[in-house]
Amino acid sequence: MLAEATIDRSKITKETYLEWYELMQRMRRFEEKAGQLYGQQKIRGFCHLYIGQEAVAAGTMSAIRKEDPIITAYRDHGMAIAKGLSMNVCMAELFGKATGCTKGKGGSMHFFSKEHNFFGGHGIVGAQIPLGAGIAYAEKYKGTNNVTVCYFGDGAAWQGAVHETFNMAMLWKLPVVFVLENNGYAMGTSVKRSTTQTDLYKVGLTYNIPSYPVDGMLPEKVHSAIYEAVEKARLGEGPTFLEVRTYRYKGHSMSDPQKYRTKEELEEYKMRDPVELTRKKILDKNYTTEKEVDELDERIEEEINACVQFAEESPWPDDSEVYNDIYLQTDYPFLKD
Repeated sequence: MLAEATIDRSKITKETYLEWYELMQRMRRFEEKAGQLYGQQKIRGFCHLYIGQEAVAAGTMSAIRKEDPIITAYRDHGMAIAKGLSMNVCMAELFGKATGCTKGKGGSMHFFSKEHNFFGGHGIVGAQIPLGAGIAYAEKYKGTNNVTVCYFGDGAAWQGAVHETFNMAMLWKLPVVFVLENNGYAMGTSVKRSTTQTDLYKVGLTYNIPSYPVDGMLPEKVHSAIYEAVEKARLGEGPTFLEVRTYRYKGHSMSDPQKYRTKEELEEYKMRDPVELTRKKILDKNYTTEKEVDELDERIEEEINACVQFAEESPWPDDSEVYNDIYLQTDYPFLKD
């Protein structure tokens, strides 16, 4: 196997398309199953699905190295799976089981894996943005040549933390790519109703950060934009800000009745579905046969069933775990049994 630094990520090949399709289909089926299980009350609390936005995660992962840190907001299941977390630990976390990626204590909004350089999963709107810059600062300080990719939604675009972070990141030329996943709605409020500047990428221009809009329904476009941005950061040129324009097919969360948009709008975006378009391109280019694609779909369905079984059969966290993983100091004086 080639070393990570020697893999040529500048080119989009047959293998890239096949990897994109497999990854996007895996994310899609996982999220569909999560929605179904939430309806059965096997998953509780908040649950924000990534359905429709898969091209953003897929295009990112083909453009970065596995050592590059990722941090995102609470719509994090798809990004976690894309970064390499197994569907077993992800589903177990949704179930609140001890075998989950945060031992069942984080739930849907707080996926995390130090092993995979996936740093959340954050429930507070915009909270992950200064943290992303902090991770990038640490990578620069240690001289790793790793680039942090920091995601947030359109609802966080006007948080004060964004502007403070952008200013410092550009001032210090931090190796970070800020990615705004603009799915059109901050919860149930359209961008067009909440701001006079609907081209959100222009926010970065205020701080002299190279900033661009990207078609987030096509993994090719995402890949190219992310690749260019991370390579510039590796050369010490500092951050890039990308407004990746995507769309979520489901509501903000599972409790969202979606009365703020029309069925016609939703169907229009489904005509640009990244999973189906990638499948069509693979078949049109004869990268593989329809039979092989169908067999892949069946294998993924089996993986989904297996991860649900894993979650069902996993134990609940022990009561003794309640204070663990909170304080580094083992004799913290304010914890009482």
